[in-house]
Amino acid sequence: MSQATYIKLWADTQRELDTMLQREREEFLQPQEDREKVKKMLATAYIQYLEMFRRLEVAHDHLIHQQKRAAARQVLDGLMGRILEIKRDMVALESCECHCMDGILTDLGRVPEDIEIPIPKYFIKENLRILQEREQYLHEILLNAGLLEQEPVVAMTLEEGIKVIQVAERARQGRARAAFMRRIYLEEKRQSQKQEKGAGRNPDDAATCIQKVWRGYHQRMQTEKLREEEMIFLGMSLPPDVEARISLQKANVLQSEVQEREDFSFRQELREAEGSHIKETLQDQITQCFVECRHITGRFPDYPPEKTGGSKAIFIEKHPEQVAEELTAKKEAVKKEKKNGKEEDKEAKLQKAQKAGKQVVDEGWKMGPSNFLSILEEGSSQYQVFWENRDNRSDFLQDHDPELIKREEREEVEEEIRVQVDEVMQEKLLKVKQAVDGETGPHGKKAGKSDKGSKKTPGKKKIPELERDLTPDRTIDSLYQELAEEGLLIQVKNVNLSDYIGYYDCLRSILRETGAQPVPSIPEVRQLVALYGILPLGSQTVHENAPLVKSLLLAGPAGVGKKMLVHAICTETGANLFNLTPSNIAGKYPGRDALIMMLHMILKVGKELQPSVVWIGDTERMFSKGAPKGEDEVNSKRLAKLLPQFLRAVKPKDRVLLVGTSSRPFDANLGPFCKVYQKIILVPKPDYLTRFALWKHYILQSGGTLTKLLNLNCLAQVSDGFTQGHVVDVVHTVLTELRLLQMARKPLRTAEFVTSLARHDPVYREEEETFQAWYAKTPLGKAWSTALAAKEAGKGKKKGKKGKK
Repeated sequence: MSQATYIKLWADTQRELDTMLQREREEFLQPQEDREKVKKMLATAYIQYLEMFRRLEVAHDHLIHQQKRAAARQVLDGLMGRILEIKRDMVALESCECHCMDGILTDLGRVPEDIEIPIPKYFIKENLRILQEREQYLHEILLNAGLLEQEPVVAMTLEEGIKVIQVAERARQGRARAAFMRRIYLEEKRQSQKQEKGAGRNPDDAATCIQKVWRGYHQRMQTEKLREEEMIFLGMSLPPDVEARISLQKANVLQSEVQEREDFSFRQELREAEGSHIKETLQDQITQCFVECRHITGRFPDYPPEKTGGSKAIFIEKHPEQVAEELTAKKEAVKKEKKNGKEEDKEAKLQKAQKAGKQVVDEGWKMGPSNFLSILEEGSSQYQVFWENRDNRSDFLQDHDPELIKREEREEVEEEIRVQVDEVMQEKLLKVKQAVDGETGPHGKKAGKSDKGSKKTPGKKKIPELERDLTPDRTIDSLYQELAEEGLLIQVKNVNLSDYIGYYDCLRSILRETGAQPVPSIPEVRQLVALYGILPLGSQTVHENAPLVKSLLLAGPAGVGKKMLVHAICTETGANLFNLTPSNIAGKYPGRDALIMMLHMILKVGKELQPSVVWIGDTERMFSKGAPKGEDEVNSKRLAKLLPQFLRAVKPKDRVLLVGTSSRPFDANLGPFCKVYQKIILVPKPDYLTRFALWKHYILQSGGTLTKLLNLNCLAQVSDGFTQGHVVDVVHTVLTELRLLQMARKPLRTAEFVTSLARHDPVYREEEETFQAWYAKTPLGKAWSTALAAKEAGKGKKKGKKGKK
């Protein structure tokens, strides 16, 4: 599609966003007493924001104009953050990670696939070159360390080389002979046409001529098709779908090259043309402000230190008249402290009333503060000013706009000049103070007087061990190499989140009505992984301002795809993957000090080369209830005690995520376990529709052919209770190279897969109930049970009142 199409898509999305922002100002700022109405409002906003996010992501990915991409990117990050904020409010309101939106989807005319979370492509495309170089560097380190087996290169023998040359020469001779025969054929055809010009033709001859032409064309098409199939079979040509994929990749590469044009800069021109004027203006404004301040307060103010922004602090939302108001700020602060004390007393009374079992009046639900509404409003206003009424018909090359670049860089030039002006004006202010008021020093001390007494110097704050730089003399490359050689930094498998196959469970709403704890379906697992793992790791703006999620636990039976989801997070964001599985760190870095050094290196490398994922497989072993038996278990438990300190060292600016996977979370000590992992996602076994899709997908992917003798419905029914890992293992066991060669004369049968499936143990109902009972003991599970009990109690009171009437 053309650029005009994506510009129109961007414009339509911006109009919808303006409408949504207006609705938020009107509805969400008012307290709501009806919780069902609040749930519907939040779910509707969530779906609508997702639709805008999906459309804007497509437009942003295909826009070529760099400044348009930057404007769309700001709104795109704002939409991602707003979706995460609404998700936080929905979880807090319903005490559940999965929500029933079937009725709202129907009202909005949407299907369940419309609430899938799209993954922005700029996460990878903007850093593609760096990621490729890093992957190659890691591959070389692992090869040199002997942790990877290099594929042996088989040299060609003399006889094989001769055969290749003979085939090429015979092909050349065949093409020459065909060209020679074609010339003879055309010459004979011209001679026959000259002879037939004089004599007329009857209808039978005309019909014969048409038949001859058509049959010749048809036969040539068949011959060409057979030749293409033969070339594909011999490996000398690519299949059509592969050629189409390669051409699409070439188009994407070309588009990326156009998008990554050289950045134009006008800083030097601005310094030369406007530098002197900016300097004089700043000096005049600062002087005027100080003079008016002295006129109001009777003395010159202290110059703002550079930590607070220097002279910039004077002009940010301030006027000289406001200086007098700042003098009364201390009195107001004292009054506020008294009010806060009263409010704290009220809250304490409310908590005591709740503990005593007294009824507490709920004042209603109100939307919490948002960090992204201002970003969305700013992006919307910039679009209206710069891009909404812009004529794009003449901008064929989609080139940069110099005025917009100058507008952005003018602020940077002003900041550079402001720092220089501050140094000059600070010296002038000191001289004026000394000459007029007789003050010396930066804090306005009178000459001849000294401070009475000495202020107590506060003690130095103790810096946690993991926040100190324990390796100041080592480079990031050396730490990166050490972690890779120790097997803690591993290669990421190229798996996308969309490869985690699964469909929506139509019975989930029925189970919810029975009061059972909702278990997320596979599509909901994909959504939660995208919301809590991929989106914050991919965008720095989202990670700094959205609700911070530092740790994530994927719990479920063995084989449901937990490890695949970890690799999908890294693939979609280009993150480094650190493996701290107990079996992987056994015998490495023994002792507490060595573990602290290991975590420090991981943090230092992870923060410098962010985003990064720290994966702990079989994490329940670190939190086991019994006493440790060996040195390795002692080391694992030491690491578990250091994980809270590790998480405290991760700040909002650090895109580092701790991901744990567990097949037996009920073996862990629940208290410390839930303190480490902020979000817990239960990964279920596949349902019938998912199992049907899994069998079909993996059989075709392994080279199998579907026939009437292979009943996929039967396989999906028989494999109830088995996981995705079982299906993959069975398909690979049955479809060996020998079996694929026999498939032409011996088609695949259902019994072959059933026989291999019978050798595996399914996930029994008792194990599922154990997982659900464990999840009910987690903080969110307890909150769900409490909310359900309160709801049932409310229904009982209403029935009692009706009975009395």
